[in-house]
Amino acid sequence: MTIMVIGAGSIGTRHFNNLGLLGVKSEAFSMRAGGLTGALARIGQGGLAGVVIATQTQLRLPLIEACAGAGLPVYIEKPLAFDKAELAAIRVAAAPIAARSVVGFMMRYHPAFRYLAQADLSDTYRFSLDIGHDVTQWRQGWRFADSYAAMPTGGGVLLDLCHEIDMAACLFPTATLGPVDSIGHSRYPGVDMATRISLDGSALGTVSMDYLSPVFTRRIDIAGTGQRHRFDLHAGTYFGGSETEPRLLSFPFERNEMFLGLMRDFLALIDGRPTSGVAHLPRLDLVQRQCALIADAYTERRFTGHLTGDKP
Repeated sequence: MTIMVIGAGSIGTRHFNNLGLLGVKSEAFSMRAGGLTGALARIGQGGLAGVVIATQTQLRLPLIEACAGAGLPVYIEKPLAFDKAELAAIRVAAAPIAARSVVGFMMRYHPAFRYLAQADLSDTYRFSLDIGHDVTQWRQGWRFADSYAAMPTGGGVLLDLCHEIDMAACLFPTATLGPVDSIGHSRYPGVDMATRISLDGSALGTVSMDYLSPVFTRRIDIAGTGQRHRFDLHAGTYFGGSETEPRLLSFPFERNEMFLGLMRDFLALIDGRPTSGVAHLPRLDLVQRQCALIADAYTERRFTGHLTGDKP
C-alpha cells in the first residue's frame, strides 16, 4: 500500500511521518515544487491506494475529482470548503469514494469529546466552546502575513480553528446557525481575527475563536438542568456531574494520538476493515452537515470592528 501526501506544510509533514509510524509506505508531494498539474499527473500514474490532501482549501476540488476518477479514497484536511457552491461540487465529485474517505476532524478522537459524544446531553439549555491563542506565539518561526490564514478569501480564524464548530454540531445536531460576529484587522481586509458564532435550537450556544488571546484557552462548558460539564482541554482539567456535586474526570491525552487514530481509521476504510468505532467517525459522506455549517458561518460573518497595530 502506498499513500500519497499532497502538501508539505506542517500538517502534511505530520501525516507523512505518522504513516511511517504506522508502517505504511508514503510519498510526499510539495505543491510549491510540483504544482497542481504535477499532483494531478501523479494521481493519474496509478500505483496508489489513497491520497492525503493537505493543501490550501481553494485547491481541493480538482484533486478530489482526480482521486474519485481513479477510485482513490481521500483524507482531506479541514475545512472541506468555505464556498457553498464548491462544497456542493465536492459532494457530487466525491460521491464514488465518499464512504471510504475522511475529513480531518481529528478532535473527534480527543478522549474528552468521545466522552461527551456518548453522554446524554438532552437536558442542555446552554453551551459554549471557546478557543483562543496568540497566533504569533502558537506558531513559532511562522509569519502570519505570509500564511494561508492571512488570505482575504479562505483565511481567518473561523476556518483555521473550525474544530470547535464541528464539535458543537456533533454534540448538538439540531443547532442552527444564528448571527456570526467577527473582529477584523486593518492590515488584512476580509480576515477575521476573532469570531463568535451563535447557535440556536433547544439549547442556546456559542462558539468563539480568536488569534489574539495571550493565554491559550480551549474550553467546553455545557449547562443542563441536571448536570454540568466544564472541560478545560488545554489545562487537562475536566469536571462533570451536577452543579453542586461536580466530579473530577480523567482523560489521559497525547495530541498526536488523535491524528494517528483518524489515520488508522482511514487505512481501515481503504482496506475494507472495521474502523475503531469512534463516535462520529468523520467519514466524508457523514460530515456534510458539519461542513455546510462551517461554510455557512464563513459566508455569514459580520465584521463589527477592526484592530490596528503590528500584531499578528
